Amino acid sequence: MEAVMFMAKASHRIAVALMLAALAVSAAPPPTSRTVFRRPFGRVASMDPIRAADVLAASAVGLMYEPLLEVDYAARPYRLKGCICEMPQVSADGLVYTFTVAEGRRFRNGRPVTAADVKRCLDRLADKTNASPGMWTMDSVKSVEARDERTVVITLKKPLHVFTWLMAMPYTGVVAEDGSGSGAYWLKSWRKNHEMVFERNESYRDPVDIDEIRLPVVEDVATQWLMFLGGELDFLGSVSRDNWDAVVGKDGKLLPQLQKKGMRLMSSSSLSVFYVGFNMKDPVVGPNRKLRQALNCAFDFPAWKRFMNDRILPCDGPLPPGIDGRLETPFAYSYDEAKAKALLAEAGYSGGVDPKTGRRLHLEISVGRATQDAREMVELMASFFDRVGIELEARYMTWDAFLTAVSEGRTQMFNLGWIGDYPDPENFLQLFYSKNVSPGSNHALYVNPAFDRAYEALDWKTAQEIVREDCPWLFLYSPKVYSLVWDRVENYIPTDFPYGIEKHLRIRR
Repeated sequence: MEAVMFMAKASHRIAVALMLAALAVSAAPPPTSRTVFRRPFGRVASMDPIRAADVLAASAVGLMYEPLLEVDYAARPYRLKGCICEMPQVSADGLVYTFTVAEGRRFRNGRPVTAADVKRCLDRLADKTNASPGMWTMDSVKSVEARDERTVVITLKKPLHVFTWLMAMPYTGVVAEDGSGSGAYWLKSWRKNHEMVFERNESYRDPVDIDEIRLPVVEDVATQWLMFLGGELDFLGSVSRDNWDAVVGKDGKLLPQLQKKGMRLMSSSSLSVFYVGFNMKDPVVGPNRKLRQALNCAFDFPAWKRFMNDRILPCDGPLPPGIDGRLETPFAYSYDEAKAKALLAEAGYSGGVDPKTGRRLHLEISVGRATQDAREMVELMASFFDRVGIELEARYMTWDAFLTAVSEGRTQMFNLGWIGDYPDPENFLQLFYSKNVSPGSNHALYVNPAFDRAYEALDWKTAQEIVREDCPWLFLYSPKVYSLVWDRVENYIPTDFPYGIEKHLRIRR
């Protein structure tokens, strides 16, 4: 799933004095007989599973609708387990997957989930007229058959080793004809751009501790933080850079005064990469591999890491840390200013000068946010390029306009991130596959037959080596995620797959 690199954050720095003043009156919410869980949320466009293209929508959909399979909440490394269906039987040739609808799966309306329901929803996902952003999950499927009331047989066009992971994505959520789901919660109320409220599904098959989930739309992190301090929220999914010093001490631990109030700081790596993409059809950056290599060498990761409060890991290739098969060999184009200058000369821009104009080479990056934080990040990146003689100018856009421009190839450089849909190299390397060029996930419009051959052969080592040498991206970082919870919230485990995880939480009364 895509995520913008320069994430929307507070417009201004929050004074530590304000934080301490708020802390003086903050407290964990008082216990009640009815358990309510509250976390800040963003705008959700649709509760239709086949539209769940971003983390927020998928998280909301996951409360109400269940996919065929799901990621085991507690297992590390990640693994799958049954959900609507039991884990499938797979034919010896890897083409036929036989799923059985698990016992006790019922929609909230009381009707049992059937194989016909699963088929109907998968057919709808695959239907091109529905234009689902998740339609790609069905690209490998030849047919879906409801063999009897509980048996679904899916036949593939060719073997696909990650197919079971695709069947665990929120896109495959099973919906009854009346819109009912089989999940642990149902949508009680939804005031668009204000708040979503979910109520516990009384007929859900397993015990669920939380009675009500409230998801207020609060996008400003300053407001989120003050609401959390005041006990109006139980959970913060991230600690912003602006608030860092008010939350975390120099030892990297939660400040003692916050610990005494009953807060817990949780941290984990993330299954995501953030990058600046080069438009490979752009006449300047597209055909000039030496230039792209030079720009990677000019990116001062140590300075960027300090700017990000040391909350990031280097992303020196297309795969984030923690993915099996990730190349751990040194990246040839990590930060090295002298090497950047040498590569610029080889690229035809000695000293950063464009020989066509006699002036400094001028590049443009398109950014999908115009927040203060985004502007500061662009300024920092521009300072890196300035050291080697290159000018970087930002083109700030609305998120929708940005996505359209990237999809249509109307940018020179653009900032984006990719949040892993499943923990396999294929999910990240698909971003470079020629058959996925925009409007698909390959927004860099990168085409290399040698890469395609390695990708199709599942030769992840060779595929990574080719991408790291071609540098269709400026490889930036993988974030470390820090979240805050009140200690009354139990059994929270940081996860890269937060879709419907509230059913696992417990609230201490």
